Amino acid sequence: MPFNLSLANREAAGLKRRLATVDKVAGRLLYADQGAYLNFAGNDYLGLSQAPELRLAADDAAREYGVGAVASPLVVGHHAIHRALEAELADWLGLEAVLLFSSGFSANQAVIKALLTREHLCWQDKLNHASLQEAGLLSPARMQRFAHNDMASLTARLKPQSGLIISEGVFSMDGDLGNWPELVALAEQSQNWLMIDDAHGLGVLGREGRGTLSHLGLEASQVQIMMGTFGKALGVSGAFVGGSRALIDYLQNYGRSYVYSTHLPPPQAAAILAAVRLARHADDKRAHLAELVECFRQGVASLPCELLPSITAIQPLVIGEENRTLALADRLKALGIWVGAIRPPTVPQGSARLRITLSAAHQRADIDTLVSALQASL
Repeated sequence: MPFNLSLANREAAGLKRRLATVDKVAGRLLYADQGAYLNFAGNDYLGLSQAPELRLAADDAAREYGVGAVASPLVVGHHAIHRALEAELADWLGLEAVLLFSSGFSANQAVIKALLTREHLCWQDKLNHASLQEAGLLSPARMQRFAHNDMASLTARLKPQSGLIISEGVFSMDGDLGNWPELVALAEQSQNWLMIDDAHGLGVLGREGRGTLSHLGLEASQVQIMMGTFGKALGVSGAFVGGSRALIDYLQNYGRSYVYSTHLPPPQAAAILAAVRLARHADDKRAHLAELVECFRQGVASLPCELLPSITAIQPLVIGEENRTLALADRLKALGIWVGAIRPPTVPQGSARLRITLSAAHQRADIDTLVSALQASL
């Protein structure tokens, strides 16, 4: 198999991925390579991954339930702590019912593959996450991609009562919001279903951190399917799908990655439950994060590269050329700052970038340090 040639070509183009081993993350700091770095690469937007309440909840659940669910949920893997987490999520987000998954990738795969048939169309924003795009391609449905946040592009492709429209709440590599008021209107007019992947909006935006729809003045009931993850603002891992009771009953029977996977470990579910309860009352953290975002954007406004428009914790600086992006990330690392160098195929060709992510765990001085390092390195 020609994988060696493929890897060599990818390395020459500055696109080869390498695994970094981190010793530990402690709030705003990341420890690796015998050094400490300001961490601007993770997705711990509220800083909850280090919260003592989550540690205690996980420890207590490990003592009560053990460290594993021991089976898939439909066998004997669904514990009382899972049921409590589902109820809390449904109450928080205004959903009839919720189903838990081991990851956002598996949740998106389960939904799209279970719901769509050869008779359906699946319309997706071109910048949707790889888990959504791949599931659309692997499903029996015909997938059509529309230009990013371009409602005219979507409208030209829509057919009434034909399938599912999918977009993200907050786009993971650009940090901008989906055009949800218009998406809701188009779905209603065409009588198609609508799905939001709100992995990066949940906990950060909206009343009580309910996400993108709440931030834009919309209700959860205005979309048929909501997916969110626990590995971003909630600081743990895993995911959920929410919607009507009928939808969740259907996925519980036909969502293959749910039916055939061992359930979330009880200590993980307990930590997520603690995180949800904290996030609901974390307006101070969200306000602090918003202030840091504004401070950062003002500080880098004059830099000789493109800062994409974003009000969220995701602040992308587009560099363009892949090797230059890698070199810039290395220069920042030498200055004690860890950022993600994101290159194709994760982002479109010619748009390699530093994906800078901010957290409520950061301090104003950390932003000043980052801005100064960028000014010195660009």
